[in-house]
Amino acid sequence: MNHTESAYGLWSLVIFNSAIFIMFAFSFFKPNTGRDWRTFGAFAAFVVALFVEMYGFPLTIYLLSGWLQTRFPSLDLLSHNSGHLWSTLLGEKGDPHFGVLHIASYIFLGYGFFLLSAAWNVLYHAQRRRSLATAGPYARIRHPQYVAFVLILLGFLLQWPTLLTLAMFPILLLMYGRLAVTEEAEMQSQFGEMYERYAEKTPCFFPHFNQSTSASKS
Repeated sequence: MNHTESAYGLWSLVIFNSAIFIMFAFSFFKPNTGRDWRTFGAFAAFVVALFVEMYGFPLTIYLLSGWLQTRFPSLDLLSHNSGHLWSTLLGEKGDPHFGVLHIASYIFLGYGFFLLSAAWNVLYHAQRRRSLATAGPYARIRHPQYVAFVLILLGFLLQWPTLLTLAMFPILLLMYGRLAVTEEAEMQSQFGEMYERYAEKTPCFFPHFNQSTSASKS
């Protein structure tokens, strides 16, 4: 095994990067209700788990070290690039930061944060008017904020997969799905027939791409 200086044990980077992404998401999402805080808290836990393995202690690399060393004998397990496991497993050459999956991760992350910001802006003004949010992203799907969080999580997983975050991902999907059901029940109770009409023509999570973006703003 070729060994260079370890890229781990950098706990200041764990704290710094976790804080940056959590505060960035907080500035877009601005949790208010208990449901909002549960949504945001689960996202924050995922981010912390990710950066702990990225810069602190490489648990996934440690657990897979025997298999990785057998399969890729020249791999330096303590280098930062080795943590980009998709690149290693797919046999990509060169710097993984310029690989297809890494570039795709930037797209997921960028669009996820954009969608999160756009959805919050619409929801904030709708709540101030005590009306139903149906403009912007809400004209295409009923739960754009949950979709935004999932896109961001997918972006992180494409960039740096770990056993813990891969295990957390389906749990978070289930959690966000259940929160969406609870939210819809509340909207049904508050807006009645108006919400029923909105839900009939607006998909839950996956937009109809042939649908006009200018959905009803009732």
